[in-house]
Amino acid sequence: MKVADVMTAQVATASPTDSVRKVAGVMANVDSGAVPVVEEDRVVGLITDRDIVLRVIATGGDLDTKVSEVMTADVQTCGEDDNVADAAAQMASHQIRRLVVTSDKGKLVGILSLGDIALDYGAKQVGKTLEEISEPASDAAH
Repeated sequence: MKVADVMTAQVATASPTDSVRKVAGVMANVDSGAVPVVEEDRVVGLITDRDIVLRVIATGGDLDTKVSEVMTADVQTCGEDDNVADAAAQMASHQIRRLVVTSDKGKLVGILSLGDIALDYGAKQVGKTLEEISEPASDAAH
């Protein structure tokens, strides 16, 4: 099964110059904890509710901070024609719960989450992926 068959295609986006406050409002309106950051039709980052909490709220930061200052710039992506099992393996290896999906030309076309896989692909694959995501990183300090 291809990623395009199970991904969420309608994705709200943010600009690197948007404020964290604006993006938090977008997250609330679309009921999503992650918003791709797009500039000139290219994904340049991903901002999550966790980024906002850890990098702004917990540090006493300003909600008018630009998204580019708190987003995750190293975004894991997959292609819309990729196999869902391969995308799940990528999530597991990077210990992440979602992938930004891009076209063969690098444009944003959707997001693939564990929830999407669970709904359309099967609980067994999600269970395996979640187990691998949840394992402590091998390079973690003891």
